[in-house]
Amino acid sequence: MTETTKIRVAVTGAVGKMGREVVRTVAAQPDMELVAAVDQVQLGKDIGVLVGTDPLGVTVRSDLEQALKESKAQVMVDFSNPLAVMGNIQTAARCKVAGVVGTTGLTADNLQEIRTLAEKSGIGFLVAPNFAVGAILMMRFAKQAAAYLPHVEIIELHHDQKMDAPSGTALKTAEMIAEGRRSEAPATPTVMEKVKGSRGGEFAGIHVHSVRLPGLIAHQEVIFGGQGQTLTIRHDSMSRESFMPGVMLAVRRVLSLQGLVYGLEHILD
Repeated sequence: MTETTKIRVAVTGAVGKMGREVVRTVAAQPDMELVAAVDQVQLGKDIGVLVGTDPLGVTVRSDLEQALKESKAQVMVDFSNPLAVMGNIQTAARCKVAGVVGTTGLTADNLQEIRTLAEKSGIGFLVAPNFAVGAILMMRFAKQAAAYLPHVEIIELHHDQKMDAPSGTALKTAEMIAEGRRSEAPATPTVMEKVKGSRGGEFAGIHVHSVRLPGLIAHQEVIFGGQGQTLTIRHDSMSRESFMPGVMLAVRRVLSLQGLVYGLEHILD
C-alpha cells in the first residue's frame, strides 16, 4: 500500500491514556498514517517518543484547526474530555474532516448538533460510548433480555479519573433496554433513602449506579430480576487495548459515512 492511499489520521487528546493507545495502534496499521497529535500538554514533543515507540516525526500541537489543515488529515479520532470534545467536533466539521469520537459526556442536544454539523459539512461522524466489541454484545444481549425480564438495574464501574457519570455506555445500555421492553417499565415502591442517592440515578425507569475507583478501567453489570431468578450480563475491559479493534474499524469506515452514526453496533454487521 502506498503512502498516498493511507488514511491520514489526527488524534486529539493524544497525550491522555486513551489517546496514547490510539497513537500506538494507528502507527502500527499498514493502511493508516498518523499525521497530527493534538493536546494541551507536552507541546512540541514527538508523540512517538511520548507513547514509547520510535519517533514518528509528529509533534504535539495545541491548535487543532491549524493541525488539521496543515496535516491534510482525513479523520480525527477524539479521546479528549467532555469539556473540549464539542469544540473539537465543530473544528473538524469546519475543516471537513470526518470524526471518530470516543469521548463521553455528550448530551442529546450535543448529538443533535453533531448530526447537523455533519450533514451541513457533508462528512461522517461516528460517535460511540464504547468501542469494545464485547461491550456492544453486552448491550445487545441486554436489549434482548429486556423483552422477558423488565426489572433491571445497571452498575457501571470506571477508573477514578473519569469525569462523567453515569458512563455513556450505561446510558446507551439503558436506552436499548427501554427499546427492548415489551411493556412499560414496572412501577417501583417509594424508597426511603437513608443516604441520599443510595439507589443511584434513574434513566428510563432504570436505576443506574456509578462506581469510581483506582485500579478499574471500564466495567459494567446489567442485572435482571424475575420470579425466583436473576440474570447478570457483565463486560470487563482490563486494558485500553480492548477498545482498539473497534476504533480502527471506525476509522476505516467513517470516510464512507454521511451524517451522524451513534454506536459502533451500526457498523459491525
